[in-house]
Amino acid sequence: MASTTQHADVVIVGTGHGGAQAAIALRQHGHAETILMIGRDKAPPYERPPLSKEYLAGDKGFERIMIRPEAFWADKGIDLRLGAAVTGIEPQHHRLTLSDGGEVTYRKLIWSGGGDPRRLPVPGAVLPGVFYVRDKADADAMMEALSGGAKRAVVIGGGYIGLEAAAVLRKLGCEVVLVEMLPRLLARVAGEELSAFYAEEHRRQGVDVRLETGVQAVCGEDAGRVTGVKLDSGEEVPCDMVVVGIGIVPAVAPLIAAGAAGSSGVDVDEFCRTTLDDVYAIGDCAAHANPFADGAVIRLESVQNAHDMANTVAKAIMGDKQPYHALPWFWSNQYDLKLQTAGLSLGFDQTVLRGDPATRKFTVAYLKAGVPIAFDCVGTMKDYVQGRKLLESGCGRIDPALLADPEVPLKDLI
Repeated sequence: MASTTQHADVVIVGTGHGGAQAAIALRQHGHAETILMIGRDKAPPYERPPLSKEYLAGDKGFERIMIRPEAFWADKGIDLRLGAAVTGIEPQHHRLTLSDGGEVTYRKLIWSGGGDPRRLPVPGAVLPGVFYVRDKADADAMMEALSGGAKRAVVIGGGYIGLEAAAVLRKLGCEVVLVEMLPRLLARVAGEELSAFYAEEHRRQGVDVRLETGVQAVCGEDAGRVTGVKLDSGEEVPCDMVVVGIGIVPAVAPLIAAGAAGSSGVDVDEFCRTTLDDVYAIGDCAAHANPFADGAVIRLESVQNAHDMANTVAKAIMGDKQPYHALPWFWSNQYDLKLQTAGLSLGFDQTVLRGDPATRKFTVAYLKAGVPIAFDCVGTMKDYVQGRKLLESGCGRIDPALLADPEVPLKDLI
C-alpha cells in the first residue's frame, strides 16, 4: 500500500500539555491556517501529572483530566493524528515519516515529544508486573493489577513520581517498600529539611523507606509473574507489583538524527528554536538557558515550562517574538499534603526554615550568596504566592532572620 502524505501549516509533535497549549495559543493569536497534532498516545490530549495521583487513586476519571473536551479540537479546526510516532525528519524538505507508514509535510514544526521513562537496568525488569507511570496506558495497567488483587508493591525511586505513587498505593491499602539509592529522598531537587520531612511522613503513613539501597534484580515465577525485588544487600523483598520512577529520557531521537544540536534533550534558543530551520522544541525535552538558573542550560520537567514555552513559540510563529522568561514552579500532592515550589534551588548554599515541620505546614527558603532563589511551601499557600512575586521582583540579599519569621509576610520583603 502506498504511503499517504498529509500537509499542515503547523505540525505539533506531542499531545501533552505543551503540544495542546501550542495549538490553543496559535488559534488564540489568530493563526487561521491548518494545525495538525501528532501523538504516540491513542487518547486525545490529557493532563499527565494526575496519572500518579488522582487518576491512579480513582478520584478523577479520564474525562476530568482531559485538557479540553474531545470535540474542542475539531471545533477549533485542529486535526489529531493519534497512535502514531515520528520515526524520521527530513528538515530540508520539511517532511516527517511516521510509524503508521504515512508522511507529513509542514511549514513550521513544534516538537513537544516529552520523554520516555528511564528503564530499570537490571535482570527481570521487563517482567509483567513492572510498571512505569508516564501515560494513561501505564496508569490503567497499574489499576488493573490492583483490581486483580495486587497488595504488595515495591516502588523504586525516591523522587516525586515514586513518592506520589507510594502515597496512592498506601491509600489503596497496599503494603509499600520504597527504595532509593541516594542517602535521602528528593536529593536532586530539594534540601535536607524537605527530604527529612517526607521520609518521616511516608514512614508515618506505613511506607517502608529504604535509603542508600540499590536493586540487583526483579524476580519472577516461571510463568513470568513478578514475585519480588532483590536488593543489593541480597535481601529479596516479596511483592506483587513494582513501580519504577527513576527519571525520563528526552524523546528527541528523530531531531538529533536529523542534525539538531543537543546532548541532554534538544538545544533551543530564547525563542525555543532548534538549530533546524523552522523547527521549535518545547517542554521536558527542550534544553534552554534559564535566567532563573544563572543562565545554565537545563531542561525543566514541569507543566509550567511546557505551557509557557508553547506560548512563546505561538507568538514567535505569529510574528510577535518575545524571549522565554518565566519563573519555574512545580507542585506535588502526597496524602493530604500539598507541596508548591517556586523557583529553582540549583546551586543553593543556604536554607532557611520558615515554620515548624511538626505542624505539617512550613516553608523552606533557598538562598545563594544571601539572595533567595526558591521556596518549597508545604501547606503554606500564602508563602507560595508571595514567594513567587518575591522571586520575580529580582530581590537582592535578604536578612535570613526575616525569612525565618513566619509572622513577616514575604510580600513585605519585596
